[in-house]
Amino acid sequence: MIAVSPTYATIGLWAPALLALARIIQGLSLGGEYGASATYLSEVADPPHRGFYSSFQYVTLIGGQLIAIVVLLVLQKLFLSPEELKAWGWRIPFAIGAMLAIFVALMRRNLPETNAFKSERKKLSGSALRELLRYPREVLLVIGLTAGGTAAFYTFTTYMQTFVHLSTGISEEHTTLVILATLIVASLLQPIYGALSDRIGRKPLLIFFGVAGSLLTVPILYALRETKSEFTAFLLISAAWLFTAAYTSINAIVKAELFPTSIRATGVAVPYAFTVSVFGGTAPAIALYFKQRGVEQWFFYYLAGIIALSLIIYVTMRDTKQISAMDPAE
Repeated sequence: MIAVSPTYATIGLWAPALLALARIIQGLSLGGEYGASATYLSEVADPPHRGFYSSFQYVTLIGGQLIAIVVLLVLQKLFLSPEELKAWGWRIPFAIGAMLAIFVALMRRNLPETNAFKSERKKLSGSALRELLRYPREVLLVIGLTAGGTAAFYTFTTYMQTFVHLSTGISEEHTTLVILATLIVASLLQPIYGALSDRIGRKPLLIFFGVAGSLLTVPILYALRETKSEFTAFLLISAAWLFTAAYTSINAIVKAELFPTSIRATGVAVPYAFTVSVFGGTAPAIALYFKQRGVEQWFFYYLAGIIALSLIIYVTMRDTKQISAMDPAE
């Protein structure tokens, strides 16, 4: 829809309406796919390596952003002028995404069901959402543990390109390269932290993210705003990823381990989608609003505050590696 959508000059207000509809569909799809993929990765893994396997969900998520940046750089450097890119070239990545979606749909048709799902298949009945109401504590846990992490993730991915360029004065091209390098660092950290959680548990990593994020987010963003060096910007954003990855790498498995098989995908997806909409997707918009009002630093404290609220959940919740709904013996 986005790739072939007519322009405002052609169909007027229907153009932004179509784009908004496409974005809503994307958001709903992301929420549903997150729960399904988190569940599948956690169930297909052998129990001692669930954290490691599930961490690759965010490797691929960040990998998608990396590919998008590479496509942009290739188009900028080799094929299109800035005018052509703004006029019609921006549609090319969406066309690539549409073709990849067809490939994924075909690939998924041949994925085998997990043993956990097969053993529970006959027990599944009724509305999944109605069944989810039997687990209000777990739903609230997902909302609480997601809020700070998703706000940090969207800040250090989606918003970073805008923030670095506008606040530091680094050129758009150099900013793109800085973000590209930091996303590579973020990707490499995911399986490292995932494997670590299999050894020491999930809770210590979540607490590390909560404490470090609460204390270091504000000074990192202040320092990033003042720097004029691309290398310093890279180091500062990478430092933020050192604690943000402690959340992103294991958040899928933590949520999956909260719910039994019969409700796992829905239990992960629904509260996650709600929380990302409220705290994650709005983070760049809130940051830009504060910047336009001349109080950009308020967003720094807003982000640190949300992480601190999630820290309360991390400290008080159980370690899902030790007490997991995925293990019938537990």
